[in-house]
Amino acid sequence: MELIDGKKISNEIKEEIASEVEKLKKSGGKTPHLAAILVGHDGASETYVGHKEKACAKVGFDSTVIRMEDDISEEELLTKVKEINADDSIDGLIVQLPLPDHISEQKVIETIDPKKDVDGFHPVNVGRMVIGLPAYLPATPAGILELIRRYKIETEGKHVVVIGRSNIVGKPVSIMLGQKSYPGNATVTLTHSRTKNLKEVAASADILIAALGKPEFLKADMVKEGAVVIDVGTTRIKSDKTKSGWKLKGDVLFDEVAEKTSYITPVPGGVGPMTIVSLLQNTLKAAKKEIY
Repeated sequence: MELIDGKKISNEIKEEIASEVEKLKKSGGKTPHLAAILVGHDGASETYVGHKEKACAKVGFDSTVIRMEDDISEEELLTKVKEINADDSIDGLIVQLPLPDHISEQKVIETIDPKKDVDGFHPVNVGRMVIGLPAYLPATPAGILELIRRYKIETEGKHVVVIGRSNIVGKPVSIMLGQKSYPGNATVTLTHSRTKNLKEVAASADILIAALGKPEFLKADMVKEGAVVIDVGTTRIKSDKTKSGWKLKGDVLFDEVAEKTSYITPVPGGVGPMTIVSLLQNTLKAAKKEIY
């Protein structure tokens, strides 16, 4: 069993991005600028946006965080998005999810200019990804593929089982691994809560991607010997053993599953750090106008 170290890989990529930013500035190019809109005071969202700010500083990006109270109207938020769309100094925009119930997440996503949609959620970017055109790829699936690439894990002809069909992870990663590329050329089965015989389907996988948000759902009897297991889960569980009062749990029962695998990602320190790095990669592409 080999541990896939997302923290190590993400730090290597940050160094690569920082070097590229330095060259960009020396050649007279603009400093990449990522803006984030944070609505309300959700603890996980605050933490995530804080990580993004630190990551931007580390690679030499400019970053802006726009904070809004959770009682703002949908119209006010959409106005702010349109304002950033029109601001040429900002290359990438993310609106941190989840949003309050009275605001339509989909409407907000569709209002972001696809050229600044570095989260890769806009239907234009999703559509371009599906048919294999250059696009801003969703950050977490792109991070998963980067880990597979850097660890030289074979995907061609392999059976990949994805558990979870969210628009953020499950659906896009299943499409990306089925593309004619590396990582890709896999036979992909997308499973979900209505899948019959899920245990048997999961146990047939060469590569298992657990992205359903249920802590320790994937047990050893769902994994075949020598499989690659990618754990996307990050559920906050209350804990009296940590300073913060909570700890992160993945979708995989790690101690039980790990001994059966050839490669496995831990939580934390696996896929999580790669999500932020993918966001930085997309923002650099936006600054260099590589996609549009």
